[in-house]
Parts: sequence; C-alpha cells; structure tokens
Amino acid sequence: MSDGFKAILISRDDDKNQSVEITELTDDDLMEGDVTVAVEATTVNYKDGLAITGKAPVVRRFPLVPGIDFAGTVIASSDPDWKEGDKVVLNGWGVGETHHGAYAARARVKGDWLVRLPDGMTPHQAMAIGTAGYTAMLCVMALERHGITPERGPVVVTGAAGGVGTVAISVLSRLGYPVIASTGRTAEEDFLKDLGAAEVIDREELSGPGRPLGKERWAGGIDAVGSHTLANVLSMTSYGGAVAACGLAQGMDLPASVAPFILRAVSLLGIDSVMAPRALRNEAWQRLASDLDRDKLAALSSTIRFEAIPEAARSIMAGEIRGRVVVDMA
Repeated sequence: MSDGFKAILISRDDDKNQSVEITELTDDDLMEGDVTVAVEATTVNYKDGLAITGKAPVVRRFPLVPGIDFAGTVIASSDPDWKEGDKVVLNGWGVGETHHGAYAARARVKGDWLVRLPDGMTPHQAMAIGTAGYTAMLCVMALERHGITPERGPVVVTGAAGGVGTVAISVLSRLGYPVIASTGRTAEEDFLKDLGAAEVIDREELSGPGRPLGKERWAGGIDAVGSHTLANVLSMTSYGGAVAACGLAQGMDLPASVAPFILRAVSLLGIDSVMAPRALRNEAWQRLASDLDRDKLAALSSTIRFEAIPEAARSIMAGEIRGRVVVDMA
C-alpha cells in the first residue's frame, strides 16, 4: 500500500495566505489511526466549501486534506470492531478540520469514528446523504423525541434547497408531516414540492428582524440558517412546539426574544453531528436506510469527479448548488 494516490491539500504560508492543490500522497503521509479505508465516494458540504474557500477557519492545522465525509471499504485494521472488506461511513470527528479527510483515495482514522454502511445502501447513496442528510435525520429524531408528530401540524424547513433541507423535506414528508419549505431560490418550488413540500415560502418572510412573537404557523422547525431566520421561526412556532437548529448560513447570532420560550413553551433543540455518539449515529443511519425514499435521494443529488471538488466548493458558497453533490472517487 505504498503506491501514491491523489489528494487535495490545503496549505497556508507564513502570511496565512491559503492555497489549494491537487497533489499525490502516500500512506506515509496519512495521520494516526487504527483503520485504513479506501475512499469510494465523498461529498461537498457547506463546511467543505468554507474550508476550501477559506471563508471561515474550518481547517485548523496545515497542510491538511479537507473533506468531512466519506464512504468506502476497510483495507487494513487493528481495531477489533473492523476487518478488511467492511463497508463503512464516516461523518465528522474533526476529519477534514484537524485530521486528514475525505478528499484523498485513502484515509486512516480511528475505528471509533466509523459506522457500518447500512445493508442495501451503496457508498454513492451514503454520500448522497452525507453529513447534511445525517444531520437532517438527527433533527427529525430530535423533533420526534420532543413529541412533534405529524398530527401536531406542519414543520418548517429553512435553507430548503440545500443539503440539510432537501433530505429533511424528503424524510419528513415520507413520515407524514406537512412540510413548509423556506428558500431564497423560489425557482426551485417545483423541485421542492416533488421532494414532498406542501408549501414553499420565500426566505425573505423570515430573514429580516422580526417581532418577539408572531402568528403561530408551525408545530416544529428544522433550521440550517441561524440569525434572524431562526429567531423568526421560533417566534412563529405554536404552543409546546420545538425547533431543531443545526446551521448558521445566515449567521451565528440569534437576535431573538425569550417570549417564545416563556409564553408558548417552545423548545430550541441543538443538533451536533460532529461529535455525536456512535449509538446515535447508528440509529440515524438505520433510519435513513428505512425512511428516505431512494428515488427522491437520486433526484436531489448530482455526481462530480474528484477534480471538480474545488469548483463545487466555490459553487456551494455562492448558493448555486441544489441538494447534494456526490464525488465519485473511482
């Protein structure tokens, strides 16, 4: 396993100017870990876009191979949980941030970071889901644990045309929830309704400063946007409802009032996908295998070659990507 393989490497000079190049590495360049995986598919998430464009300090050591997700086959292992030939998925754990990530033909990681690829799911399908879709399922599970059932009323999904949003709409609609999709790309209305949205609203309805309390419009929400959008979603959530927050596309701030919490008993549910324990990850992936329509998954994803990753990263930051992008590493 000493042959070279292609990889994307992010470097930074003494003046902290970042550069991105497609290069060749060997196994000796990989970081510590007890499992080596042949990466068969990866994806481009919003966080990957931040890393490659340098628009946020996602990468915290240099040089580094970016990419926070991969699916592939174990080719070497000293971890008793994994053996050669096992099909695995990885999301998070600092991979692509502090540890060499997915944008290389091989990855060496800790076995504790891996989950088993669900039966009947291909690496390509797993990466059509990726961290974005896995995060969407964590959000759905959090709403369910809070007692937000389809009978309670609609669920609003912000950033609806993005990676989290498209998977959230697909899963929620299959589970019987009426879904209200909020997007800045109103031209995608037909696409979002095909995924299962009952209604599509312009994000402008939610993106500006709002009142402490608004009209009760939904029983729950999945928000990948943050800032004023999350504040407005909270203000319009009905009594006893809940909102799962997992993103910050609009900003990290939350210019909200306590009114929804103390006058309507609304709950804000924080969702972290990076360090979630393995049991929760396994549950989420098994739920994705059963509750996500594979035909819809194909409709919300597109496939690119390895060399196109940097351009896709720039496109996702410009809001030009619909749904999910899968990278074929063959």
